[in-house]
Amino acid sequence: MSYNENNIFAKILKGEIPCKKIYEDQFILSFHDINPQKKIHALVIPKGKYTDLDDFCKNASINEMVGMFKGIEIVAKKLGVSIESGSGYRALTNIGNDGGQEVPHLHFHIFGGEKVGKMVS
Repeated sequence: MSYNENNIFAKILKGEIPCKKIYEDQFILSFHDINPQKKIHALVIPKGKYTDLDDFCKNASINEMVGMFKGIEIVAKKLGVSIESGSGYRALTNIGNDGGQEVPHLHFHIFGGEKVGKMVS
């Protein structure tokens, strides 16, 4: 999957499409999913142009990597689902067609606020 400059997350990062922002810093943007699958469903995306986790691991800087994972932790705390502030959450990313990836921009889903259920059905 190659990076598409016109994917929905690229447009959100460029300010062409609005989002309900949760958190933003120099490395990531987090916002509420427009079609939530659980009581809490947020997205965390890097500001860099990475198609998926494999691309990110190969090409992102150490600072971007740390920023992504620290960002997920910060968002979970803000949403009240981290172990410190709630009862847990699931962070999920899909990679490629068989993994169910639909948008060619790395993104993590944060699910919480209720039992998330089985990993794979």
